[in-house]
Amino acid sequence: MIAIADYGVGNIFSLQSSFKFIGADAYLTKDPDKLKEADKIILPGVGAFEDAAQKLKKSGLRDSILEETAKGKPLLGICLGMQMLFERSFEYGEHKGLGLIGGDICPIAPDVTAGLKIPHIGWNSLHFPEGKEKSKIYKYVNDGDCVYFVHSYYGKNCDEYISATTEYGGTLTASVENGNVYGTQFHPEKSGKVGLSIIKAFCELE
Repeated sequence: MIAIADYGVGNIFSLQSSFKFIGADAYLTKDPDKLKEADKIILPGVGAFEDAAQKLKKSGLRDSILEETAKGKPLLGICLGMQMLFERSFEYGEHKGLGLIGGDICPIAPDVTAGLKIPHIGWNSLHFPEGKEKSKIYKYVNDGDCVYFVHSYYGKNCDEYISATTEYGGTLTASVENGNVYGTQFHPEKSGKVGLSIIKAFCELE
C-alpha cells in the first residue's frame, strides 16, 4: 500500500490516475496514522514553499513522515514535495525544510543563461551522474529520456545526493536520493511512459 500525503497543496488527481493506470494500490490520506500503515509514502506539492511547509506541519503529517522515513520506509517527494525534503529554501525569504536531503532550494534565474524563461516549463532530458550507481527509481529509464518540469527553484549545494540532472541554460538538479528518501523536481505523473516507469520502479522498492 502506498499513501499519498494530502495536505492541501498536491497535484492529487494526476498522481492517483498514474497509480491506477499501472495497477498500484495507492490511497490519499490526511491521517498521520495512515502513513504509518503504508509501505511507501508520496509527498506531492505545487505552489510556494513556506505555505506548503506550514500546511504540512499543521496537518500532523510532517512528524509522521519524519518518523516513518527514519525507520527506512521509502519516501518520494515530487516537485515542491522534493524541495521540501531539503534543509532550507530561499524562496521569498529563508525557510526550514524537512532536512532529509542536504542542501538548499535556490532560484534558477541567477544560475542559467540570461533571457531564458522562468519558470522552467517543458520536457527536458535526464542525465545520470558519472561514477554513481543509477538510482533504483530509474530502473526502466535510459540516460536522455525526457520528463516534464515546471519550476522556478531547484536543489543546490547537494552534489552528494543528486541522482539525475537536466540542462536548461545550465545544469539543474532533476532528482535526489538519500537512502530510502527520493525526490524528483519533475512531475513523473505528467511525464508519459517514462514517468509511469519511474512510479512503477518506486512501487517495486523493497
